[in-house]
Amino acid sequence: MTRHNPGVPTSRRNFLSLFGLGAAAVAGGPLLTGCSEAPAGSGTAQNLDAFAHLLPTHKELSGAIAPDVVGTRPVPDGYLKYPSNLVDLITEKPGSSGTEITAMTPHWGPAPPGLGQSAYLQAVNAELGVPVNFTIQDGITYADKLNAMLGARDVPDLLCVPSWEVDKIPRFAEAIGVLFEDLTEHLKGNAAEAYPMLAAFPTGAWRHAIWNERLAAIPNPTDGPFAWVMFSRKDLLDARGLAIPTSLDDLLAIAKQVTDPARKVWAFNDVFAMIQMYHKVPGSKQGWRLRSDGTPEFKYETPEFRQALEVMAKIYQDGLVHPDIVASKGADAKQLFAKSGNIVFMQDGFGFWQAGQAEHQKTNKALNIQPVPIFSVAGGDPLVWGGDQPISYTFVKKGVGEERVKELLRVINWCSAPLGSQEAQLRDFGVEGRHHTRTPNGPIKTDLAFKEIANQYFFISGRNPTIGPFAETPTYVQDALAYSNAMVRYLEKDPWAGVKVEMPAAFKANQVPTEDKFTDVLRGRRPLSDVDSILQEWKAAGGEAARQLLADSLPKAG
Repeated sequence: MTRHNPGVPTSRRNFLSLFGLGAAAVAGGPLLTGCSEAPAGSGTAQNLDAFAHLLPTHKELSGAIAPDVVGTRPVPDGYLKYPSNLVDLITEKPGSSGTEITAMTPHWGPAPPGLGQSAYLQAVNAELGVPVNFTIQDGITYADKLNAMLGARDVPDLLCVPSWEVDKIPRFAEAIGVLFEDLTEHLKGNAAEAYPMLAAFPTGAWRHAIWNERLAAIPNPTDGPFAWVMFSRKDLLDARGLAIPTSLDDLLAIAKQVTDPARKVWAFNDVFAMIQMYHKVPGSKQGWRLRSDGTPEFKYETPEFRQALEVMAKIYQDGLVHPDIVASKGADAKQLFAKSGNIVFMQDGFGFWQAGQAEHQKTNKALNIQPVPIFSVAGGDPLVWGGDQPISYTFVKKGVGEERVKELLRVINWCSAPLGSQEAQLRDFGVEGRHHTRTPNGPIKTDLAFKEIANQYFFISGRNPTIGPFAETPTYVQDALAYSNAMVRYLEKDPWAGVKVEMPAAFKANQVPTEDKFTDVLRGRRPLSDVDSILQEWKAAGGEAARQLLADSLPKAG
C-alpha cells in the first residue's frame, strides 16, 4: 500500500506521550502486562500447516466474471471492461442492531470528512443498515497509534492492522488474546457459508490470520505481491529524450541529469528500499536470509546492505533527493512527484500508481507514471521483496457478544463484495451523479469522490484480489500486469514460508530506533564508520534473540 508523509511531523516519542505511555512504551516495554506467565516478549513461531482445520472452506462465488488478463500468482487477474450489468448480491441489510459501529483505518493523504459530513459515508451506511463511524489515522504514524491504543486497551469495534505494521508491535499475539474476539467458530469449515464473500477469499490469505492457534482476524487478501515500486515520470523523461533506466549506473546518471535545483527539480524521494533491492539485500521476515551454513543472517550483517548504504548516502550527499524530504518537513512526495514534477523518480507502494495517475492527469494531460523494472547491481536475476501476505487484517473487539459479532461479520461480508456487484460499485465509487459519472468504460470519479472516499470500507474488509477496470486510466491494467508478471518470477524465496513468527518484543521495539540510526548515517548526520557500532547495538537489543528464534523455527526437511 501507499505511504504518505504527514503535514506536521510528530516524533514517535511525542506521539506516544500524548497518550500517557511515556518512555516505557517508546522503548518497546511490555504494553500488556499480566497477559501471560511465559517469559515476556520472548517470541513465538507457529507452523500454519498444523491449523488447516480452522480455516473456512473455500467456495467460489457463482457468476464470477472471467478475467481479461491472467496474473501469475500471487499476481491477481485483470479486467479491462467494467461490467455493463451489475447484480445485487446481498438482498438484506447486514446491520440490524441500529448501534453505531466504531472503526479505525489508515489513510495516506488528507483525512476525509467524517460521519455527518460525508455523502459517501451516508450512502454506504444506509445500505449497511447500521452506521460505521470511522476514525482515520495517518498511515505514516499508524504503528504509533496502534501501540498507544493497545497499551490503553481501548479498541474500536473493528480495527484495521496493516500487515507491515504487525512486526512493529511488541507482544502482538498477547494483545490479540486479550483484546479481540476469537472468530474460529464463526468462520471455520462450512460456518463461513453464512458469509459467502469471505468464504471466497484465497485459503492462503486465511492462513495468515491464525494467531494463538485460532482464527483471529479477517484477512484483506493482497492485490499485488510487491512491497515497493520505483515509479518514474516517463513524460518528463520523454521530454528530455531519456529512457527509463535499466541499471543502477543508468539510474544514477539520469538522476544527475534531471536534478536541477534552479528549476526546483530533484531526482528522488527516499528510495533506500529500492537501492537495497538492487543490491539483493534480503527482505524475508523484515530482512533475514540463511547463510551457506544454514544459520540465519540479518540484512545489517550483509555486505550487500553496506554497499546499498554507501550508495544511498552518496545519493543524499550529491543532492539528488528533494530537500523537503531530506529535512523531514512533512513533504508530500506524491504531490511533489505526480502533481508538480519536482521529483522524477519516486519509491512508493504499488497502490499509488493508478490512483496517482487518475487524480493528477486531470490537470496534466501529458502525465505518464510508469514503473522502473527492478535490476541487479551484481548482474543475473534481480531480487524482489514481496509475497502473498494480506494487505491488512480486521480484528473484532472482544466482549461485544455473539450477536454483535455476527452483525459485524455481515457488515464485513457486504464490504467484501466483488467486481460486478452493486455493493462493490457503491463501496469503490460512491453515488452516481455525486461521486462518479457513468461512462461506457465504467465509472469516473468526481472531485468529491477524491475528497470523501479514502478506502474506509476496503480497510475493514477484504475482497478477492483483482486489478481494474479503470475508465480514467484505460491502459493501466495492461501496464500493471505486464510489470507484475515480469517481476513476480524474481520474488525472494522465504526460508520460513508457512511459519508465522512473532519476533521477540525487544527486537520489535528496537526496529524503528535502529532504522532511525541508519537514516542518520544516510543523511550525513552520523559517519559511515558508525555502522559497526550500530550493528553491535542491534545484536544486543534483540537481534541475537531473533536469530535464535528463527534458527529454531526453520521448517524441518522431510
